[in-house]
Amino acid sequence: MKKTMEDTDFIIQETEIDHILSKKIASDAAQVRDVLAKARELKGLSLENVAVLAPVSDPDLLSELFAAARYVKETIYGQRLVIFAPLYISNFCKNECTYCAFRVRNPLVQRRALTQAEIAREVQILIEQGHKRILLVAGESYPDEGFPYVLHAIDTIYSVKSKNGEIRRVNVNIAPLTLAEFKELKDAKIGTYQLFQETYHGDTYKKVHLGGKKRDYNWRVTAMDRAMEAGINDVGIGVLFGLFDWRFEILAMMQHIRHLEDRFGVGPHTISVPRLEPATGSDIAAQPPFPVSDLDFRKIVAILRLAVPYTGIIMSTRETPNIRRETFALGVSQISAGSRTNPGGYFEDEEELAGGQFSLGDHRPLDEVIRDVATLGYIPSFCTACYRLGRTGADFMDLAKPGEIKEHCDPNALSTFLEYLMDYATPETGQEGETLIARVLPQMTGKQQKISQKMLDRIRAGKRDVFC
Repeated sequence: MKKTMEDTDFIIQETEIDHILSKKIASDAAQVRDVLAKARELKGLSLENVAVLAPVSDPDLLSELFAAARYVKETIYGQRLVIFAPLYISNFCKNECTYCAFRVRNPLVQRRALTQAEIAREVQILIEQGHKRILLVAGESYPDEGFPYVLHAIDTIYSVKSKNGEIRRVNVNIAPLTLAEFKELKDAKIGTYQLFQETYHGDTYKKVHLGGKKRDYNWRVTAMDRAMEAGINDVGIGVLFGLFDWRFEILAMMQHIRHLEDRFGVGPHTISVPRLEPATGSDIAAQPPFPVSDLDFRKIVAILRLAVPYTGIIMSTRETPNIRRETFALGVSQISAGSRTNPGGYFEDEEELAGGQFSLGDHRPLDEVIRDVATLGYIPSFCTACYRLGRTGADFMDLAKPGEIKEHCDPNALSTFLEYLMDYATPETGQEGETLIARVLPQMTGKQQKISQKMLDRIRAGKRDVFC
């Protein structure tokens, strides 16, 4: 009988996952190395392959696992590391999610929805820090105005100009929408629509989502189908690691990806890997049911990089600077920087007011993060070229899968990085950045180097928003 979108196992098939995990695959060195060799072919991994890598603990095999992840990351994404900032516009919510400070019955959170003028003020601050990319975030309720509030916020963000700067791309992390609403969101010219399932494990999902629309597992897990049906080419998925066994979560995520690839011919543009962090008024956030160690977290990033090599991996400021540094080489390709998780947090310059969603691990300002990234040899990138040149969805994947996307992305990364250095960086960061550019250029191929040098010369001559 043909499956429908309402069937519980339409996308996530727990029986298949349980069967794979029940085999208790031993970390046989030969088997692990076979999987790693397959991963280096840049064609991804099966669920069974992932299950082979998950239990690896031998130091030598771990080293080989991380080396393979580094190879795949550098082959496809080069040296760039995309930078963005989250913008929380509201913390009103109708859901009762036990791990989240925004939950409706939490009396400890000061509720606030920014006005359009306040949103513009926050955006101006981010622009004047040097940001070009914003992830709009809101609790799953929009007082008074409803969903149009989000659409108006997007218009407001794009409308703000300050000196040499503007936000060139707005990604969105909001509640699942109807097909018609997703079409409106696409018309608002967003970049990526992002939504986390939080946990793919059905029973756990019910236990941690006690009320509100979010309690409907299927409505949430099928949101990406509606988004892609509406024409949104780039979607981002994620898991809140710590709610259930991370091995199950990765395999379920692979099933979700497989479903999107089968149905739409393309998987997610990004995967986010947040770990459960303390949140005001949440006991479960302070004591995760399935805590993920730092080592296992590094394994998660590395395995995902090997399993879905074409997909960007996002690391938020939930994690400490040290953990973030360690995961750059293992597969992370996008990071937030200088983040605030409460509405109005940038203007008020407060990191963790009572209105924040969760605790931060990385409290550094943008400039310090940029300098650190450059010191490590990565190119901080604010590039948005693909979205404006139509390299999205399947077109992006056609370039990403064979590793050709970096031919465009490395020059664009250098161009946007130089913009930052000239317009916003402190002298110390400027010097570090110029040293990096001087080191990177000679390492490029002849054609790529020629394109990059021409773009950099235009930036130094006063042009902005130069891309290829």
